[in-house]
Amino acid sequence: MKAVTTAVQGAGLGLRRALLGPLADQSPGEIGFLEATPENWMNIGGRYGRAFREYTERFPFVTHGLSLSIGSPAPLDEDFLYRLKAFLDLHGIADYTEHLTYCSDDGHLYDLMPIPFTEEAVEYVAARVRRVQDILQRRIALENASFYISLGDSIGSRMSELDFMRAVLERADCDLLLDVNNIYVNSINHRYDPAAFLDGLPAERVRYIHVAGHYDEAEDLRVDTHGADVIDPVWALLERAYQRIGVVPTLLERDFNIPPLPELMQEIRHINTLQARHAAPRRVAHG
Repeated sequence: MKAVTTAVQGAGLGLRRALLGPLADQSPGEIGFLEATPENWMNIGGRYGRAFREYTERFPFVTHGLSLSIGSPAPLDEDFLYRLKAFLDLHGIADYTEHLTYCSDDGHLYDLMPIPFTEEAVEYVAARVRRVQDILQRRIALENASFYISLGDSIGSRMSELDFMRAVLERADCDLLLDVNNIYVNSINHRYDPAAFLDGLPAERVRYIHVAGHYDEAEDLRVDTHGADVIDPVWALLERAYQRIGVVPTLLERDFNIPPLPELMQEIRHINTLQARHAAPRRVAHG
């Protein structure tokens, strides 16, 4: 098994159209990399297409998809995958990540749905991931997703979320996009210890990290929105990740309620500060 490698480092920010102007004078430095959703840029021409090309020439990039639907009962959209590969090759982007969920069957569901935590689902998803990696000629990373109902409870599954994730990553031989906010959200909604969950993940497979804000719907319900500031317990989980696996590239997600860039930069600088505090060579690698 090869060591986890990524073409980026430092603190990253998701590129949104609302940020194209504000980021125009920003140079790589405090922002070490940008992340794009490929579906939002693959078929865009004109001024937006030119602007995106200018950014990929200035900044290191990663991509985080929304429509792979790796757990779907429908066949993989291989035409999409070949177009995705051409897009990644065109812009020289090595890193492609997706969600360990599904979002389609006969059509697109426009939401990220949980996969049942079963042995059958492990084998099914792992085989599809291997096919994706063959087509893209890239090792991909899957994100631990937020979810609001556990399908395993209704079908008698004996696998936990953690066991399911570990099994998929191992049998697919792919990497992990570690979302610390999703761990926190799920820990409230499904009543488990977020630190223990984090410690149980295969640290040697972590490609990079997501950190984000969420919405408090109720005392026992958090909604993963990416529309608010990161809270202290999530920052604490990020520090725990650095303590366990060393400093890993970390991206600030903000999808709506996007504040002015100077406010986003405060959180970017906080990531940089935490990384400097825990700066050390990464202690884990694939054997």
